[in-house]
Amino acid sequence: MKDCRADRLSKLPPYLFVETDRKKREAMDAGRDVIDFGVGDPDTPTPDFIVDRMSEAIRDPANHPYSFGIGMEVFRETVVRYFERRFGVGFDPKTEVIGLLGSKEGIGHLPTAIVNPGEVVLCPEPGYPVYVAGTIFAGGEPYTMPLRDENGWLPLLDEIPADAARRAKLMYLNYPNNPTAALADRSFFEKVVAYAREHDIIIAHDAPYIDLYYGGEKPVSIMQIHGAKDVAIELHSLSKTFNMTGWRLAFAVGRADVLAALAKVKSNMDSGIFQAVQYAGMAALDGLERPEIKNLIAMYERRRDILVAGLRESGWPCNSPEATLYVWAKCPEGSDSETVADRLLAESDVVVIPGTGLGATSKNFVRFSLTVPEDRIREAVKRITSLSW
Repeated sequence: MKDCRADRLSKLPPYLFVETDRKKREAMDAGRDVIDFGVGDPDTPTPDFIVDRMSEAIRDPANHPYSFGIGMEVFRETVVRYFERRFGVGFDPKTEVIGLLGSKEGIGHLPTAIVNPGEVVLCPEPGYPVYVAGTIFAGGEPYTMPLRDENGWLPLLDEIPADAARRAKLMYLNYPNNPTAALADRSFFEKVVAYAREHDIIIAHDAPYIDLYYGGEKPVSIMQIHGAKDVAIELHSLSKTFNMTGWRLAFAVGRADVLAALAKVKSNMDSGIFQAVQYAGMAALDGLERPEIKNLIAMYERRRDILVAGLRESGWPCNSPEATLYVWAKCPEGSDSETVADRLLAESDVVVIPGTGLGATSKNFVRFSLTVPEDRIREAVKRITSLSW
């Protein structure tokens, strides 16, 4: 029989998080006590005030049919209020806001909406694998923008070859960054907006961790930069800040014609966001400053401090992240990320993400997620310390 798979699937690397989960489950099925720093999926419940709003909305039959479209107008108006409070930027809820079934869906569908076969998409590395996967599905050509420690994990725009810049249709950015936890300042975004104008490139800033930060200055939105609406969209997710990963709710704001193109793809591929989830999302966005959310962030900060101190004492160089759910740790001298990840699972029952799964240039790093309780982090540090590298 002929192979049923489309040729484009052969261009995709194995999806990192699925492969990591498979290895973890094999260990767990064997009865081993696994501590999982792998996928960044919050381990505590969605706050009650969000669940209560969902419970109320789900009992209203008016919310049971297809929702269709780009999200309810009241949801998009809530997004506008959030953006005005948080960033001081206004949007037209009718043309400059679109609801998404999670930001992953928006990222994956965006190249289908705006990229023609053979056009280049500039993708950061290390980076979220969906940037590359969505590009391949659309027939585009991914071009890697390496992120380096010595440049604060920001891409060097001047290093992008002239031919790649000329052929580029889209550039993905992601700050606060997964996996490095790096932040980008206004100066960087000003350079990006100017670069996009010069080369007629659309910027998609993926910002799911923009409200998950630890003290200091609030992370910047690219939409705060003058002229950003002409060249950029920004994708936000409710998954991490509000512990709503399974709810699949996100939104994008910015350049109207890009969002309209994305909406056209979505109208042919999905039937909208369940309205009860949208009402829950409205409660979440309006409740960003509630104690429950501040307590969640404080919990992650405590976990960060325990893990970073333990890794450093064990001889693992790592920065203390100012945002995100991740600690990006350099492998012990002489070890690469896949070897380290395999040894940690095999010898200490600790799961981490190897840097190579997020980009070939990250072979000397592994990612720890902070979605592990404090006592388990301490236990993991003991296990890691007991290993000889």
